[in-house]
Amino acid sequence: MSKSTSQSPLLIRAQAIKAFLTHFLGRAGAQFGLLGLAFFLVLAAVPDVLVGPLETAATGTGDFLAPPQWQHLLGTDEVGKDVLNLVVHGARVSLTIALLATVLSLILGTTIGITSGYFGGTVDVWLMRLTDFFFVLPSFLLALVITPVVLEVIGRRGDILGFRPSLFIIILVIGLTSWAFVARIVRSQTLSLRERQFVDRARVVGTSDLNIMVRHLLPNLVPQVAANGALVVAGAIYTETALSFLGLGDPLQPSWGTLLSLAQRAGAASAGAWWYLGAPGICVLMVSLSFVLIGNALDDTFNPRRRVIP
Repeated sequence: MSKSTSQSPLLIRAQAIKAFLTHFLGRAGAQFGLLGLAFFLVLAAVPDVLVGPLETAATGTGDFLAPPQWQHLLGTDEVGKDVLNLVVHGARVSLTIALLATVLSLILGTTIGITSGYFGGTVDVWLMRLTDFFFVLPSFLLALVITPVVLEVIGRRGDILGFRPSLFIIILVIGLTSWAFVARIVRSQTLSLRERQFVDRARVVGTSDLNIMVRHLLPNLVPQVAANGALVVAGAIYTETALSFLGLGDPLQPSWGTLLSLAQRAGAASAGAWWYLGAPGICVLMVSLSFVLIGNALDDTFNPRRRVIP
């Protein structure tokens, strides 16, 4: 009897996970999104194995702006570097920037949202006014203003936590300017959860506010944070691409946005080098679409009101 009782929570959890996977993986959007994401994650994980070391102006062996051919499946750039090599290596930089910026954004947004919703009153008013400021002003515009100023102060040389200064600042700026959307959603969910009986019971037994937020409220907020986090990644990729395209990236660690910037400067459009612009551009669109499809599928799965009952 005790054995079956001890197993029942595990069985319930296993059944919940199975039900979630059934609903989530049963959606075509989730399938396409996961397939696309897995493809780009493989590119980002082992670029050296797939296409060799990152080519430079000194190691490029192709002709200038040569069209796709057997030796160079995606053509070459203005100095003879293989575009496929650059795109595959750019996947690691773009995805790393987007994912780290999203983690920072989710941590900040979740912390502010749960604090605002739980305490209410003056704390809620001030935190929501701050959130409204970042929500009204597009994160790209804030990042566009802040990034060059910070780079001018600290310079572009050296490394910061393994990143070139320009890339580290882009991660930091995107993360610090794109959290408002998550904060508003977390706050609205917290306002509902704090009135539940399990929160009242926790208060009665003397549980601290911090423990209530971390141990009781946060686990119930994870589905919403995860669903919206996938959408935040897509926005972070677009923001990083735009900032790098405007010249704020690092040519020594080229992302897809940096490749688009280099192609524009080399006159790829006027020269008819569609492969130089098209390859990184399509990658940005495809990986962003993958995250959007996953985010929508997660939202449909976690939100019973959006489930389509056959």
